[in-house]
Amino acid sequence: MLENAFIMLAIIFSVNVIYVSLMTVRMILTLKGRTYIAAFVSMFEIVIYVVGLGLVLDNLDQIQNLVAYAIGFGTGLVIGAKIEEKLALGYITVNVVSANPDLKFTQRLREKGYGVTSWSSYGREGDRLSVQILTPRKYELRLYETIQEIDPKAFIISYEPKRIHGGFWVKQVRKGKLMNPKKKKNTNTVESENEQK
Repeated sequence: MLENAFIMLAIIFSVNVIYVSLMTVRMILTLKGRTYIAAFVSMFEIVIYVVGLGLVLDNLDQIQNLVAYAIGFGTGLVIGAKIEEKLALGYITVNVVSANPDLKFTQRLREKGYGVTSWSSYGREGDRLSVQILTPRKYELRLYETIQEIDPKAFIISYEPKRIHGGFWVKQVRKGKLMNPKKKKNTNTVESENEQK
């Protein structure tokens, strides 16, 4: 009897973890404009939801089932968010302000394959270099590392653009991909070696 109770708790917990993870991913896919994939995920999500809810409703007299359901819900949210982080869907725009306008910021970022727009700006303490970079989210951390290598004191702010239209990268964005900065870097290295020869 006790063994059956533990099995029931494990099933309720697992079902809810899977359900909420799928729900979280589906919501994020919807927000990112991946409607068809989100719809596909939702079919599995609703089946799992009905199964999990049915198990709890059939056993409402046992509080531990409700507790397992609640814990599974919370765990599912965390796992769903982690899955989304790993998927890293979409693009980010990073704005950088450097207090050293003489740095070859733009050139060094372009050498690594990033789409960069730069302009001179003026801050409270003098001239600044402002840079705007568009990159897939999966390269976000790598981009921050590169920026800090160039200027450790740079001011960085990032956000997710809702709409991208026009510009150098628009064709790649429409295809759902931008050039891999790492690959671009390797290409430039090869080109530099050829020039030296």
